[in-house]
Amino acid sequence: MSELRNPETGCPWDLKQTFASIIPHTIEEAYEVVDAIEQEDFTELEKELGDLLFQVVFYSQLGAEEKRFDFDSVLSAICEKLIRRHPHVFASSDFQSDVEVKANWENEKVKERQHKNNDSNLSVLADIPRNLPALSQAAKIQKRCSHVGFDWHNIDDVFAKVEEEVLEVKAELHRDDSALAEELGDLMFAVVNLCRHAKQDPEALLRQANNKFTKRFHGVEAQVNKTDKSFEQHSLDELESFWQQVKISEKSKY
Repeated sequence: MSELRNPETGCPWDLKQTFASIIPHTIEEAYEVVDAIEQEDFTELEKELGDLLFQVVFYSQLGAEEKRFDFDSVLSAICEKLIRRHPHVFASSDFQSDVEVKANWENEKVKERQHKNNDSNLSVLADIPRNLPALSQAAKIQKRCSHVGFDWHNIDDVFAKVEEEVLEVKAELHRDDSALAEELGDLMFAVVNLCRHAKQDPEALLRQANNKFTKRFHGVEAQVNKTDKSFEQHSLDELESFWQQVKISEKSKY
């Protein structure tokens, strides 16, 4: 990396990069790691992890050039954090369950945020990344609130809230667009909360649903291609019939 950034003999593209300019590449590489894991393509995962690690190396090189930090200090920082957040492993604390472990983890993160901002009265929601995908951001907001007790105590109450939001969406249909948009947002937030209480990651669930729909739609397209008509020439009932055939075909494979 230092050779790539060598002002005399380095790569012109690498020399132009800044912390900000490589952000899109970092995000892309992270999603490619996720995709390889979800596809269970472990040969590809090895390569994608290397690409993701390269992003860390790149940032570390930039930090070293600006005398802010380097790769060694990055490693030291994460080691120190992991040791501090796991006193039940590296010290004498004795936690009896994963619930206690998670509670301690969150408490340590609170202390870190307060220390970082030099504010003991820092908001519970401080420092949540603004660029997180919206579903992940919503889950993180809810998780923070839950840690201080602002949360439903059982999933039935959460489900009732989802049903309440559905009714509010229905009430705004064909009326005020801005009010409808707000209610749809509330419904999505409530569904994220339902996912969280069910101990599921909403971002991963939606990706899985997207993948399932895409796979089934490809099956519908294959059915259409067997006919003498274009996609648009088929009625919705015909297309729905193809969809159901694809679903039946999926079940027969298991």
